Amino acid sequence: MNIETKYQGQMDIHEDKIITFQKGIPAFEEEKQFALLPFAEGTPFYVLQSVKTKDVAFIIMNPFDAVPSYQYKLSDATLEELEIKKEEDVATFVVLTVKEPFAETTANLQGPIIININKQKGKQLLLSDSDYKTKHTIFKEVALQTTKEGK
Repeated sequence: MNIETKYQGQMDIHEDKIITFQKGIPAFEEEKQFALLPFAEGTPFYVLQSVKTKDVAFIIMNPFDAVPSYQYKLSDATLEELEIKKEEDVATFVVLTVKEPFAETTANLQGPIIININKQKGKQLLLSDSDYKTKHTIFKEVALQTTKEGK
């Protein structure tokens, strides 16, 4: 399947790699199919690109790269909806709000994107009962972690 992407132009995507969000993503409920693409080689960032709409693309990353202590719990309904049987099936990402300068970029830790990598099913959670923020500064966290580890 050939798709037009926001950041990388035309790309050929294998249909078995398309991730289905049964209910879409909040504020983008009509967008149900996405491709997970590397953003740039050598970075921890990815693009969650709508298959249908070129301009619907989210820069995302694994939250554990920035916040190793990050935690959330999946409800039984989410486990069933995404057909998750074991922890290894799960990939977790958070949406970034890219800012200028890039070091001020933030991550939405209240709304992780959960993907069953074996079934290609995804969902964005809304963690309303957590201390996580929608605009968590990720680079300060990475710098603190690097300092603590003596790197």
